[in-house]
Amino acid sequence: VQLQASGGGLVQAGGSLSLSCTASGRTSSFEVMGWFRQAPGKEREFIAAINWNGGSTDYADSVKDRFTIFRDNAKSTVSLQMNSLKPEDTAVYYCAASAIGVLTTFEADFGSWGQGTQVTVSS
Repeated sequence: VQLQASGGGLVQAGGSLSLSCTASGRTSSFEVMGWFRQAPGKEREFIAAINWNGGSTDYADSVKDRFTIFRDNAKSTVSLQMNSLKPEDTAVYYCAASAIGVLTTFEADFGSWGQGTQVTVSS
């Protein structure tokens, strides 16, 4: 499966951005979709994940109550709505797909990755 992320950009602190990720190829194999991010000089970290039907989600504590992940299986897309953005949210954001049948937050469980999209939050 191929993943294409889009929607990054520059926003002021307190603003909002929406990221989208479109999957192509053998999308039916993937049940869990997730978003990760990597800030300069830091390890890539988990942000959010959603199960196959959107009924279960999980978030990193740092983004809980500010970010929302949702998916549209008919369009093979997963999106991340980011509100109340902070300068520390600045990072390259990656979407990822996992064939594991349960909701997971572990990077190693995600076998397919998008190319990343830059999000920059100015103070």
